[in-house]
Amino acid sequence: MKLLMQSAAKNIIKAASWNWKPYSRLILYGDDVGWSLDWDMRELANISRRLGVRLAHPIWKHAASPQSIFFASQFFLTNDDWMTLLPHRIGFSYFHGAPGSGESDFDDVYASLCKHHEKLVRIQVSHTEMLDAILQTGIDPAKVFLIPIGINAGFFPFRTVQMKRNARAELGIPHSAFVVGSFQKDGVGWGDGMEPKLIKGPDVFVETMKRLKKDVPELFVLLSGPARGFVKKGLEDADIPYWHGYLKSYPDIATMFQALDLYVVASRQEGGPKAILESMATGVPLVTTRVGQAMDLVRHGENAFMTDVEDVDALASYALRVYRSSQADLQPMLVAGRKTAEANRYECQIPLWAEFMKGFVE
Repeated sequence: MKLLMQSAAKNIIKAASWNWKPYSRLILYGDDVGWSLDWDMRELANISRRLGVRLAHPIWKHAASPQSIFFASQFFLTNDDWMTLLPHRIGFSYFHGAPGSGESDFDDVYASLCKHHEKLVRIQVSHTEMLDAILQTGIDPAKVFLIPIGINAGFFPFRTVQMKRNARAELGIPHSAFVVGSFQKDGVGWGDGMEPKLIKGPDVFVETMKRLKKDVPELFVLLSGPARGFVKKGLEDADIPYWHGYLKSYPDIATMFQALDLYVVASRQEGGPKAILESMATGVPLVTTRVGQAMDLVRHGENAFMTDVEDVDALASYALRVYRSSQADLQPMLVAGRKTAEANRYECQIPLWAEFMKGFVE
């Protein structure tokens, strides 16, 4: 019965779209979990509308004529079902997961790209390291576009002292605490996250906080995102107070940024992370490892601090430098960071996406 209903639905869709021109609609696929990738697709939908691109719901993948489909993540390549979507034009984002990183999932998807790159039409990469890795697959360079993960700067106003006070009052955080933020998913799966996703560096983050605690008596960690169990247990074992909230709406994370004294990225690999631009936009000092977009956007000592991957000593040292600096000392860096964020607003990326869409959507 289920198969009959599915077949009937496909026939209805084909009949309803019989007069569509080939590749005249763009179909966007997020991950349907309400997390980061779904919001990326919302922004891409807005950009597409401004470019005059016609959008269609994913159900229209069964349209009578071939259309253009864009996946928010490269992991669709691990399931051969996508091959049945041909002769649709297929594009997607490939943000992180360099081959040989020790993550079998990343190696599998990269191997699939090497095998099928001739069937794929467009790839968005967010930073130069990933661009180099993708080009090594033998893919036609004309199919690959470097477009950073942008920011909706309207969600992240450059904060004032009063905004910081209000945010801490709302979250119940002491005004005298030195608050470090970490907003990401760094556990395996969508459960408690007790098994660490090492590529995100949760172990490095915990060790950095342990080092920092020795010199910062009122250290407080603010966490958001799913699957943070490993980090929470590490902080509890080190007797470091924290607050963890998993927000239902992405823009609400702005309040959490406003409450911070520092944001730390301790990852081993990244596609962004989004927090690079979010902290810069808000006026929060940033210390990050040399990963993802940080390599392209951070000017060390000017708009943020950047360290080598897994360098706990350096991460803790720069975090301590922020702790011991006055607001006046930090202000030039914060202003420069805001300018970096402004330059990477989604609105500024419209010309980049216009080039991406040429030859992809008619």
